[in-house]
Amino acid sequence: MDQENAILALSALAQSTRLETFRLLVRHAPDGLPSGDIARAIDVPQNTMSTHLNILSRAGLVTSERRSRVVVYRAEITRVSDLTLFLIKDCCGGNAELCAPLIAELEPCC
Repeated sequence: MDQENAILALSALAQSTRLETFRLLVRHAPDGLPSGDIARAIDVPQNTMSTHLNILSRAGLVTSERRSRVVVYRAEITRVSDLTLFLIKDCCGGNAELCAPLIAELEPCC
């Protein structure tokens, strides 16, 4: 991931509804959720949710799939991994033991 794409992804997440939406989709990975279910869970009007989902989609953080009249959104986990690696790649000046607590936190969920 390059700096421009990292900024795009981070700016998409720098808003409370979008961050909450993205975290909801991460919890429902890999199946995803229909847009209406997302709007109800976040308690946001459908048209407002559509705007937020479009911003997350343009940042590459979510993908969508139309199933008849329903659009299902999924968190793009590979993109999250790329962003995380971009942020911590040069962590700790080569002292791997300083990153051990971060890695330990990730192991139970990943």
